[in-house]
Amino acid sequence: MASGVHEIRDPIHVFVRLDDAERKVLDSTPLQRLRHIHQLALTYLVYPGATHKRFEHSLGVMELASRVFDVVTNPDNLSDEIRNLLPPLTAPDELRYWRRVLRMAALCHDAGHLPFSHAGEKDLLPPGWDHERLTRLIISSEEMKQIWESVTLRLRAQDIEKIAVGPRKAKDIHFSDWETLLAEIIVGDAFGVDRIDYLLRDSYHTGVAYGRFDHYRLIDTLRILMKPQSDDKKRSLEPSLGVEEGGIQSVEALMIARYFMYSQVYFHRTRRIYDIHLTDYLRTWLDEGLFPTDLDRFLSITDVEVLASLRATVRDRNCKGHLHAQRIIHREHFKRLYSTNPSDRKVNLESGGALVKALGAEFGDENFRHDHLAHQSDGPDFPVRTHDDIILSSLAVSEALNHLPPIPLDYIFVDRTVEQKAKKWLEENRHNAIKPKEEQIDE
Repeated sequence: MASGVHEIRDPIHVFVRLDDAERKVLDSTPLQRLRHIHQLALTYLVYPGATHKRFEHSLGVMELASRVFDVVTNPDNLSDEIRNLLPPLTAPDELRYWRRVLRMAALCHDAGHLPFSHAGEKDLLPPGWDHERLTRLIISSEEMKQIWESVTLRLRAQDIEKIAVGPRKAKDIHFSDWETLLAEIIVGDAFGVDRIDYLLRDSYHTGVAYGRFDHYRLIDTLRILMKPQSDDKKRSLEPSLGVEEGGIQSVEALMIARYFMYSQVYFHRTRRIYDIHLTDYLRTWLDEGLFPTDLDRFLSITDVEVLASLRATVRDRNCKGHLHAQRIIHREHFKRLYSTNPSDRKVNLESGGALVKALGAEFGDENFRHDHLAHQSDGPDFPVRTHDDIILSSLAVSEALNHLPPIPLDYIFVDRTVEQKAKKWLEENRHNAIKPKEEQIDE
């Protein structure tokens, strides 16, 4: 390898290459911490191979981000209209600067994840905080600023913040069209490389085939295109990531892979209840039941500290949180009692909520956990350039994207001590209990 270039072997991308400046970022405290944050929380208790970490995912996202950048900024793939709208495309020094920013942002995009990644994030941070806000705090920290300022093309921390989290998570900062486009490469809804890498990587480590698709073809057909107007299909003045028509099947395959990974892995019932038990435990372990947002304290907590505490707690019956730790360590988790189905949803879209309320009144709220998440099934809307150079919405081109099935998540879990009684009650009362209140019959 050339001097100053470092190679890291990766099971998904074979090699990930970094230069000296990127190696400094990788060796920083926040990035090294990600070696100890499981990508899929406690999923390894269901899929034993799922022990991979946020660290290698971050490397993969950086690798893919620069591949996409090189394709979409290739002069052969640009129209004059796009060049005129996005000045960095015709300024080599600017282009080099933003490629560097993109790679750094991709490497840092998950730096703010809590222990066990998404498990309990909504419940274990103060109001207004999420892992993206913590990521921004890390990127602008003194340790990271020293790295940004040491790079030959001196980097601005706020540029890296923007591209790492995108406009939806940085509403206090103005984004240019160019910056929005670069953020879309990482966190975009349609084919952001964060999603591409986690589907491929999670599929590989869980041992399932659902998450695989032809990402090489997808990346090769990505282009910067003008969004079509929704009314008369005229071009708008808003550039966006899109695809050549020959790549639409690769996007369809990505979205279908996403559907199967959610339904078979991410929403797996046992994985979900372990997340709930872990959240219950962390509420008892953390000061005031919340993770700190002070950066030094936050960065000192990883999965290692939580697991050590779980193992210590499970040995002491008098310790706060013992019961929650026991459910995880001894695999005595709540069992699935109910999961939603199309028939029940026709009667009541909130069937799980109605049932858990009735079950709690009958057997005690503490014996049940309700896991409900509204999951959108709308297909992604992005520009597609057809073979005759017309730009259309993806939803006008792809039948598959228009008919992506929803992934309902509506589970009720029950403590094993009352499982049989609750099952019997459910058999006798489910149909009446899920009806809207005004339709229920007093028995």
